[in-house]
Order: sequence, then structure tokens, then C-alpha cells
Amino acid sequence: MPSPNSFPRHRVLASRRVLLGLALATPAALAGAIEPDDERRRATTLDTLQVTGLRERADRVAAAHDVISSEHIVESDAATLGDALDGRPGIHADTFGAGAARPVIRGQTAPRVKVLSDSSAVIDASDISPDHAVTVDPLLGGRVEVLRGPATLLYGGGAIGGVVNVLDEKVPTALPENGIDGRVAVRGNSVARERAAGGQASFSLGGGWVGHAEASSIDRDDYRSPAAPGGRVEDTFARSRNASAGLSWVGGRGYLGLAYSWRDDDYALPGHHHEYEDCHPHGAHLHCGGHAHDHAGAGDDHDHPGHEDDHGATIALRSRRLDLRGEVSDPLPGIAAIRLRANHTDYRHDELDGGVVGTTFANNGHDSRIEFVHRPLGRLDGIFGVQHADTRFSALGEEAFMPKVDTVSTGVFLVEHFELDDRWHFEAGARYDRLSHTPRDDERQRPAFGDSATSFSAAAIWSLQPDLSLVFSASRSQRLPHAQELYARGIHLATNTYECGLLPQPLTCGGLRNNQPYGRETARNLELALRRTAGALTFSLGAYRNRIDHYIHARTLDQFEDFRLIKYSQADVEFRGFEAELDYQLTEALSVGAFADAVDARLRAGGYLPRIPASRIGARARWQRGPLEADLEFRRVNPQRDIADFESPTQGYDMLDLGVAYAFADGRTRIFFQGRNLLDDKAWNHASFLAHTVPLPGRNLSAGLSYRF
Repeated sequence: MPSPNSFPRHRVLASRRVLLGLALATPAALAGAIEPDDERRRATTLDTLQVTGLRERADRVAAAHDVISSEHIVESDAATLGDALDGRPGIHADTFGAGAARPVIRGQTAPRVKVLSDSSAVIDASDISPDHAVTVDPLLGGRVEVLRGPATLLYGGGAIGGVVNVLDEKVPTALPENGIDGRVAVRGNSVARERAAGGQASFSLGGGWVGHAEASSIDRDDYRSPAAPGGRVEDTFARSRNASAGLSWVGGRGYLGLAYSWRDDDYALPGHHHEYEDCHPHGAHLHCGGHAHDHAGAGDDHDHPGHEDDHGATIALRSRRLDLRGEVSDPLPGIAAIRLRANHTDYRHDELDGGVVGTTFANNGHDSRIEFVHRPLGRLDGIFGVQHADTRFSALGEEAFMPKVDTVSTGVFLVEHFELDDRWHFEAGARYDRLSHTPRDDERQRPAFGDSATSFSAAAIWSLQPDLSLVFSASRSQRLPHAQELYARGIHLATNTYECGLLPQPLTCGGLRNNQPYGRETARNLELALRRTAGALTFSLGAYRNRIDHYIHARTLDQFEDFRLIKYSQADVEFRGFEAELDYQLTEALSVGAFADAVDARLRAGGYLPRIPASRIGARARWQRGPLEADLEFRRVNPQRDIADFESPTQGYDMLDLGVAYAFADGRTRIFFQGRNLLDDKAWNHASFLAHTVPLPGRNLSAGLSYRF
């Protein structure tokens, strides 16, 4: 395993100069290339470069991807991105009350699952802890793409789980057809007395200029659950306010624009208390209340002073973001398009207890990327580019379990597609990343870390028939340690843990016998899928195996009651799983289907990894006649008994959902009704840190209206 090495300062400065030059030069070049051409201005956009960056190839070259429409997200009653994606094949959420839920893909979550806002990195603190919200608003976002396979290398070799790309309209890309277009939506539910509304509009200002404005508001009270004493789960309320204003200049060959977004959230942290705030490590053991113990002991004789009523812990979140986006067609010989994405984000949140700020987390910085789509070289076409990010993270206060850290990363990538004939298609990708973490003002003098990673991926698609294909993909991806995994040392009450980073004792903690070399992790993934996309019977059947060497995970060293001492460690692991869904059109109006997924994650030396989602199986029926449609879905989430050390099994549960929607004759107005967990079953999410203390919501009835103009 590679040993850590310092990141040369002159290379950091050089990479910054290169990216700064590109960031300054590219908008000017784009603006010069986007020629005003009144005859070519129309309500269309450039060919979509999302998914793989290869135009009009998304359905043929992506080894595995899902596309979720904006209508589905609004009507799913989701307040967070994790909730919006939960239930898709292979996708779960590591829920933390109602204010935060991150996507979990094939058993992986942040930082191995990257979340993007229109291909640009989301800069927040969600990769630090599951109680930190992902700052993407599903009510305002457009469609969501979930990417796996070679396409993920466009955004990072460390995205072993996948990439979630939320496509929005903050920066207009085309002239509105009638001078103005947009949509509004309102929604409410019974389980949390939700009040939600959002709207956006793009409007022509003349001379090729287009403005955009959007805003949303979501208010939820403590939600109801049949597993909660008194019927409602305390400290699960959430409030969110989002807004954005954008301006673009659209020409005959592309666009260039800016958008400024702001977000303010206030949400509660369920299960938060101070019972274990005096716990601390002595080597590899926990000491609580001034007494030592072993992890097998009962611990009933330990004192926990004060804090008899600890309800009232909340997070007050503030994010301000500036986006620069542009695209231009045919800018240079041999180049079909150039695409620019850059953002600067100022993020912070305060964790309050009884209205008093205990800890403040901040993450400020920028992310920029430039993509070049080259013209076909024979039967070969593709995309290449460069990405750069520079962020400054800090945690100050009672739970400052990390030092201030400056993180700089630079990556170059290439994804190519080769079409042999009508039956055989191939895709290959490569990426090189350089990363450095530099602690600042650190009293422990923890060292800087710098290293590089190289990733490769390939896929072959064999079209057995025009609508039937067999897909095989293979990848070798490397990921470098996250700053938290390296430097953590301190108490983290949200997850009831005392965290010790990869660095050896005494720079972090965990005891001398747990010291080990540390560095990059390497994943080797194989996947095989059979898909049919047209006809009365459609299906997608796939299986995968992902062997990861030196996998970084939080290993529990000791436990006292519900509080654990964890040490970030590296070990060889293997993830195996499958995803299957099938639909059959019985009549013109009625279709039925079935689906299932499962993931098995274990250490190759023996034992299981923690918080791996349970397997699921279900059936559904869809009916549509004219403007009326209805969906009925039943799924069984099985018990999770394949558990890690110090982990407890989770019981299974059943979910019955019903959705009804009606589209009015104007083609613009749509009303919808949803029933979730109609059986009012007690449900617990094994992927959550709160798997055994905070149940999922009970029976929920929601209704809403959306209107496009």
C-alpha cells in the first residue's frame, strides 16, 4: 500500500494557475464563439451532454443508469435527495430524521457517491456526517441522473458507488418559446403536516438575454410513526428555503450565464443527547463516567451527569452559491463542443442545543471543470477534460472532531465510444487525480497528505436485437482518503461515536496496536446486465461483484451502551449484488411488474460491513387511460441479519403505496394524490445510524398540483 507523501507546493500553485487561466479564458472564448444569429435563435438547447458526455448515446453506452423525472420527484413527497431516489433499483437512503438523507447506491454512500448540480460538485458538509443535509432541493431540480460504469470517470475516480447528477434550470440554456416558461407546484401531506410550494420561470429580456428566477419553501412538523411512543417521532421537524436568480446570453451556437443561489434550513436532530459526552478513549478502549469497562460489560453502574432532558438539538444551515455555465458548438477544428461548469460556494451550519450554538461547520471553495467533445475519428467519438477543486473545511466548537483542512484536487479524464457496427458498441474511460489535504492551525500538528490515483473503466454492449442488449462492464477505480478519514479525533454525538482517523496514535487515537499504513483504496468491479427496452415485455436484469483492496471503513473498537469508539481502518472487502425489474403490458391501459435488489458486503477476512441495506422484493401495477393514471406498488424489505461486530439485526417490514394523477386538457395542469405506507407498518432503516432509535414515517396521505406555463 502506498505511504502518504507531501504534496509539493509548487505543483499546487502550478495547477491553480492553469485552472485559473482556463476559468478566465474560457468564458471569453465562449462568448466570442456564441455568435448572435437571429435566424438560429429558437427554443431548443444544445445536444445534451449529461450522462456520458457523448451526444445521443446515453441509452447505448451507459453501463447502468437511471433517469428520474421532475414530475416523479415532486409527486413522490420527497423533501430530501435521498428520499427522492430511495426505492429505485439498488438505491436506498441513509435517513437521519426528516432534514437529512443521503443516497446509498449498492451499499455505498458519501464520499463514494458523488452528488452534482448540473455536473458541478455540490460543496457542503454532507460527506462528513449523515445528519448534514445534501444542499440540493428536489422540489426545484429537474430530472435526476444516477450514473454507474465508465461515465462516472467524468466526475471522479472515487465515485465507486456512483454519481447522482441533479439537472436544473438555474442558468437558462435557450430562449423561451413564448417569451416566458416555467412551472409551479404545491404539495402537502398528513404524516408531517407538510406545507410545500415551489416555482420557477425563465423569461426573455431581448437581445438574446434570458433571465431565470426560482424559489421553494418546505415546512414539516414532527412526523408520525406507529413505532413511536405517543405516535410522533420527536425532533423530526424540518424547514427549508431555497431561491436562485440567473442570467444567460443565448446565441445561435450556445450560451453563457451565471446564477446565484441561496439556501437556509432549520431542522431537528432526532435521538441527540449528551449522555455520553464525557466518554473518551484510552488506547483501544472507551472510558465513560470516569470508569473503564470492556465492550462485553453491562455498564449499568456508570454515571452520566446532567442533561436529563436533551431534546431540542437542531441545525441551522446557510449556503450561498455562484454558478458559471456555458456551452458552445463547433468552437475549434476537430472539437464539436466545449462545456464549462464552475461554482463557488460559501457553506456553513450551526449545531444548536437548546438554542445555543455548540459547533459550527463551514466549507468554502470552488469547483470547476471544462469538457471538450471531439469530432468523430472514424467510428470513435468521445469527451476529454480537466476538473479542479479547492475547498477549506473547518469545524469549531464542542464537537470539532476535525482540524481545519485545505483540500486541493485536480483531475483529467477521457471517455471514448467506439461503434463497431449495429450490434457491437464499446466504451472506455480513464482518469488521473491528484489530491492534497493540508491541516491549518492544528495544535496536534497532523501532517499534510498528498497522493495520486488512476482509474480505468470499460463497457461492451452487444445488441442481440434492436431492443435487447447484453452489457458487460469492468473497472479499476482508485479513491484517496477523505480528510475526515485521515484526521478525525473527537466526539461525534450525532452518530454516538468517538472517531479516530487513519493517522497513527497519538496523532489521532485508537491505540498503538491499531496503527497501520494508509493510502489509496482500489476497487475492481465486474458487472453483467441483460436489458430489453421495447415491446410488451421489458426488463433489466443485472449482477455485479466489486472487490475493493484497502477499503476505508469505520471499525468499532469498543462500545459502551449505545456509544462506540471507532477507528478508520483499511481492509480488503467484497460487495456482491443484483438488481432486477420487469414489466409486462397486459392491455393498452394496464401493465404489471416485479422488482428486487440485494447487496452483500463483507470483509474478505471474515465478517460483514455495517449499515448495509436489506434486500427488497416487490410488485407493481400501472393503469393509464386518457388523462388519468394510477400506480399501485407493494414491496417487502427483508430483515437484515448479516451484521457487523457491535451491530444489531433489523426487522423487516412491508410497504404498500398508491398514486393517482390526473392531467387536465390544457396539457399544463396536473393534480396528484399519493398514499405511502398505507399498511401503517413499523419500519426501521438499517442503512441509517439511527436504525434502532428513530423509525421511518407511518401512513402518509399527500396531495398536490403542478402547473407548467
